[in-house]
Amino acid sequence: MELMGYRSRILQETIEEAIGKGKSIVLLGPRQTGKTTLLSQIAVDFSISLLIPGLRQKYERDPDSLVREIQALHSKKKNPLVFIDEIQKVPSLLDPIQYFLDQKVARFLLSGSSARKIKRTSNINLLPGRLINLRLDPFMLSEIENVSLESILSFGTLPGIVLEETTESKERILVSYVESYLEEEIRSEALVRNLPAFGKFLELAAAESGRICNFRNISREIGVSHSTIADYYQILEDTLIVERIEPYTKSNVRKKLTKSPKFLFFDLGVARIASREAWPPSRDRLGQIFENFIGTELIRTIRNRIPRAKLSFWRDPDGPEVDFLLEIGKSLIPIEVKYTDKPSTKDTVHLQTFLKEHPQSKQGFLICNVQRPEKLSHQIMAMPYQEFFLSQLF
Repeated sequence: MELMGYRSRILQETIEEAIGKGKSIVLLGPRQTGKTTLLSQIAVDFSISLLIPGLRQKYERDPDSLVREIQALHSKKKNPLVFIDEIQKVPSLLDPIQYFLDQKVARFLLSGSSARKIKRTSNINLLPGRLINLRLDPFMLSEIENVSLESILSFGTLPGIVLEETTESKERILVSYVESYLEEEIRSEALVRNLPAFGKFLELAAAESGRICNFRNISREIGVSHSTIADYYQILEDTLIVERIEPYTKSNVRKKLTKSPKFLFFDLGVARIASREAWPPSRDRLGQIFENFIGTELIRTIRNRIPRAKLSFWRDPDGPEVDFLLEIGKSLIPIEVKYTDKPSTKDTVHLQTFLKEHPQSKQGFLICNVQRPEKLSHQIMAMPYQEFFLSQLF
């Protein structure tokens, strides 16, 4: 039975199929992306929410109490299904969970909003075939209806935001999100020693979302070492706030291709509030935000539909650049993003350069706001952003 206001997620079928095959699942995702709501759709034999202080303290004091509870459950039902919400709150539970997985005593649904403690306190990810790692993000385009592009670029697609009716409420939720991230994820977990510096870094990282990352420039702005900036970005990755995109550096023609990564914030609304950016933005800035939106949508589409694919970008500091490269098998597909409803061949100059220098690439795309696909050259197609993600590429 679905919860009131619940919207079906693409991952639901994947999770149900895996559970039906006797697998266990770790579902990671940023805060408030709907992990608990999604997993609550699955019938389980035992459920624990580590967000409840009393339960969290109980298992912190005595992790072996989970062992006794599951052994009692196993005596009544073979291979029971156990749901533990926000597992990173008590990482010491991962050891008994691993034991039960090894012994095939129980199956688990685990959710978490940070990969940091899970990665550093357990080898649980080293159980191929029995534990499936999944990621839940804010809503994808295919999961929402009747939401304007303006709303997406302004407020993002966190479920609580999409389902909220008023602009004022959306804004309050986003402000609270950024504040609670700093307090509950960073301060309470003691992830950094200098919280004011990290707060300033978060503001700059949000403003730089989607741009080529320069650790040294940011370090000079904040007054910490560039290695500290690298550590800060790792914290954002581990807490699932940013996505890293590496550059494509293979070339028989160019010797100075960019080797620094891009980082995309997971949600446009959160990025706007974290950056303290004035709204509405300039036309150029709106184009950058639109590019960030398309980048995160590409990442999520790959993650859910073609995990064998890879996303990168291509840039010569002294010349052309292509916003995204989609690598699927031996195919290399260059993608430019323009916030325009009137694309022209002038918008395809860098795509044409890339296609000329990489003959293995047969087709390029310009993702924009056109109503219908337009052929700009024999190799380049302008695509409406909505239609592109429904194309045969995926």
